[in-house]
Amino acid sequence: MDTQVLAQRFTEVLADLGLECLGVEFNPSQGQSTLRIYLDLLDKTGPDGERREVGIEDCETASRELSALLDVEDPIPGNYVLEVSSPGIDRPLFTAAQFAKVSGQEVKLLLKAPLEGRRRLRGKLVSVEGEQIVLEAEGKTFEFDHALVESARVVPDWEALGYAPQPKRGGKTAAPKAPK
Repeated sequence: MDTQVLAQRFTEVLADLGLECLGVEFNPSQGQSTLRIYLDLLDKTGPDGERREVGIEDCETASRELSALLDVEDPIPGNYVLEVSSPGIDRPLFTAAQFAKVSGQEVKLLLKAPLEGRRRLRGKLVSVEGEQIVLEAEGKTFEFDHALVESARVVPDWEALGYAPQPKRGGKTAAPKAPK
């Protein structure tokens, strides 16, 4: 099963709902396989002009539509659980274009084959030119084609999000505040 082909098919269906399919993950298992679909909004401006993010209602609507599509087209043999999700703050990156959107941020990735003896890298995404990705990690610059990426995620900037530990009086660090 080609997850890129599925993602393209899902994109066609989701566009009518004002959603886009960022990517698809399929985790096969003997007991219960999982098909995970990540969504985003095509237009992040709500009716009131405020910035909007993917909500539970969007996921529920997409889940109903995609479930019906999967029942009819049946592209995946066997039993599996369908999960429809927003990308979250540690958003996965599936395409070179998605990498380009987070240029300058920290990412962690797993490569399909070792690059300079490393398959796991974590560092600052310097640039993306077409399919070529440049990453600064461990004091080195790594340059590679997007096709070499097995999986990748943005590393949340907890400080910028306001969740980093705050110094207490007396020089000790307080535990981070839990998100509301």
